Amino acid sequence: MRTVFGVIRVIAAGVIIAAIVGQLIYSLEVTPDVPFFLVNFFSYFTILSNALAAIALLIGAYYSFTVRRDPPWYNLSLAAVVTYMATTGVVYNLLLRNITLEQGRTLAWSNEVLHLIAPIYIVVVWILTPGKSPLKWTSIWAIIAFPLVWAVYTMIRGPIVGWYPYPFLNPAQPGGYGAVVVYVVAIAGFIGLMACAVIGLSRTRILRS
Repeated sequence: MRTVFGVIRVIAAGVIIAAIVGQLIYSLEVTPDVPFFLVNFFSYFTILSNALAAIALLIGAYYSFTVRRDPPWYNLSLAAVVTYMATTGVVYNLLLRNITLEQGRTLAWSNEVLHLIAPIYIVVVWILTPGKSPLKWTSIWAIIAFPLVWAVYTMIRGPIVGWYPYPFLNPAQPGGYGAVVVYVVAIAGFIGLMACAVIGLSRTRILRS
């Protein structure tokens, strides 16, 4: 069973990588300022979370082929990735699906993989993959660290370069910084809840067997 999950992990990682590269190439074809675009492209939480997911899946595939149970550090890393990907899927499909983002142009199949298919897959993997170790509740701080750093980076860089990855982070929107704070707090709360759910699932005996 572990070997089967390893193969699936490799295939899933390949699809995610193809989606990221496909969108990048598709956008670069109509981008005049390549260096600026590349920094912006890899400033999207969607791209970062999917890239981390692909890396985690490849590492997980190695462990699936070589050991009976994933090591604790990997379980924590995968739990963080599951949290980020679930957040990506929910936030995009609730707030951004009908909004054009400043990425040059959107590659339809890549967009669906990164915002819908991959997030759903990662969550299902967390629930079904055997060999997980239970996580401590204090792991939540390690899980939410990356989104907090990303939010600080985004809000510092935004005014400097005049660009924000998502409209709800731009203080030029109606409501200004007040609206931005509301969105950030709401999303931070959701990330925290997702992290608790992911940790809770890891502690469920039937899902660890």
